[in-house]
Amino acid sequence: MSEPTENNHDLAAAVAEINRTAAAAATPVLTTVGDATADSTASATTTGAQAQAQPSGKGKGRGAFIVLEGLDRSGKTTQVKLLQSRLVEAGRGIINQYLSSSTTLPDQSIHLLFTANRWEAAPAISALLEGGTTIVCDRYYYSGMVYSAAKDNPSLTLPWARSPEVGLPRPDMVVFLDLSEDKAAERGGFGEERYETGAMQRRVRSLFWGLKEGVVVDGVRFGEESEDLVVVDAGRSVEEVAEDIWGVVGPRVDEVERGDKGAEVRKVS
Repeated sequence: MSEPTENNHDLAAAVAEINRTAAAAATPVLTTVGDATADSTASATTTGAQAQAQPSGKGKGRGAFIVLEGLDRSGKTTQVKLLQSRLVEAGRGIINQYLSSSTTLPDQSIHLLFTANRWEAAPAISALLEGGTTIVCDRYYYSGMVYSAAKDNPSLTLPWARSPEVGLPRPDMVVFLDLSEDKAAERGGFGEERYETGAMQRRVRSLFWGLKEGVVVDGVRFGEESEDLVVVDAGRSVEEVAEDIWGVVGPRVDEVERGDKGAEVRKVS
């Protein structure tokens, strides 16, 4: 038998990493809202994911599935934490989930591995929502589609990237933190991350706006994404952005709790 190649080693390591990521995302530790002595950082931290959760404080209806997306340096991570805190203060049970990685496999392989990660986490996400827990997710399949398609790989289009996501839990709202290239460049650290180039960020931004506008690509219209996506200008102060996010997320969580969005967890179709 031939010796494994370096590529095989890379693939095996990446698959192992994604498996660890999925296991961490699918098994959050639960703590109690309002218990100052509880450990609320329930976390399995790899380069791929970390999760923390708290059971519902209201017990009315299902939980809402809220996703925050954003361009690099848009302040997304800060806004996820602020939104999480505000939901807890309002008495909602929440889970904050983060999915990412740093693997260097071919584009299609990376996309499908992260789709597998989302599918691995899907049963836990659905169960939490059905139990009345609201989820705030730092990036979701929107980033998977957009960053894959932004690589300008002819065989990796938006419809191709979306196809394996069909059937996943569908968000009740996706907040996109929009930021101009000039504003991003003014913020410290721009250009340090893998995809932080002007050209890449322009493509990513254009694709997110295309989703908002219900773009049609190869005969596929992104209607669900257009319906669920809300754009917030991230080029202002942290406080102003946080208020705008709460202004759209708060009412949506109320709608979900009342059952206006249906009692069942929605699915990407």
